[in-house]
Amino acid sequence: MSKRIDVENLNVYYGDFLAVEDVNINIESRSVTAFIGPSGCGKSTFLRTLNRMHEVIPGAYAKGKVMLDGEDLYGKGVDPVTVRSMVGMVFQRPNPFPTMSIRDNVLAGVKLNNKKISRSDADALVESSLKGANLWNEVKDRLDKPGSGLSGGQQQRLCIARTMAVKPDVVLMDEPCSALDPISTIAIEDLIHELKEQFTVVIVTHNMQQAQRVADKTAFFNIEGTGKPGKLVEYDDTATIFQNPSQKATEDYVSGRFG
Repeated sequence: MSKRIDVENLNVYYGDFLAVEDVNINIESRSVTAFIGPSGCGKSTFLRTLNRMHEVIPGAYAKGKVMLDGEDLYGKGVDPVTVRSMVGMVFQRPNPFPTMSIRDNVLAGVKLNNKKISRSDADALVESSLKGANLWNEVKDRLDKPGSGLSGGQQQRLCIARTMAVKPDVVLMDEPCSALDPISTIAIEDLIHELKEQFTVVIVTHNMQQAQRVADKTAFFNIEGTGKPGKLVEYDDTATIFQNPSQKATEDYVSGRFG
């Protein structure tokens, strides 16, 4: 299931504007990698290139290689929709489909990929995905009720269940806790720890403590000024990044001196 990601010389553009410059990074399978850095430094933009969500924006594109277990996701003839089923994405704000039931929300991605599935298989997938997202016990008696009726933290776990139902190799999370209260945040963080047993997890976070709690490795992105591209400054074990970084810019950021 879980696969490693190797990024080589990746440059990300919005039209003529170079947003992220020359990223090289190796993300281990079955691990949690956090991207940190000040606002506007390109970490979310870079995250979106890992499943080709970036190019949904008109005029946006990337140059370079993103290898999933050696297969270039930007290679000739590679279908972006297929890429997105292999590399799932959980967004900053919980976005369950409001008119759909909890059950149909979980199955939405599977149906989008035109996967034919029997009623009994669908029921089993809904249960296993909701259990995987630590949500089953809270919603099992109201699977036909709308997903929008859940609390924010439950909605985010529902979105994670929806992502897991497609059985991706990698789960990307763009600040998945920024809209949530502390209790819901802890629930999501506990879930991230469990997810890495099956998936490669990459998370963007502005919360330094969160990166330290959940991530095996941390990548620090920075930007030299407005209009300049974001760059990967340093990438190492999380403990090293926070306790003994090799770059002064990293040390200034993690110690709260800027950003």
